Amino acid sequence: MNSSRYDMNMKNLPNLIFALVMGCLMSLSITLATTLVRVGLAENFLRVWLEVWLVAYPVAIICILIYRPLASKISAWILTVLGRNQS
Repeated sequence: MNSSRYDMNMKNLPNLIFALVMGCLMSLSITLATTLVRVGLAENFLRVWLEVWLVAYPVAIICILIYRPLASKISAWILTVLGRNQS
């Protein structure tokens, strides 16, 4: 394996791990809430929730990987604007 390619992949590892963890937490929370609203505490609640979460989790990971740089730039811009307004 090429050393520079390995180094580049290792630099991306924190972003991937963040996306996996954040995607899991967010998709579990959102699908729990929406499934609870849609079906209530039905007998098959856990099965329905798992089915929905299995679709939502990979989508959440992809969205985090795509949108994180844009969200960081927007956040930095907002903080800059807020800093200027406080003076």
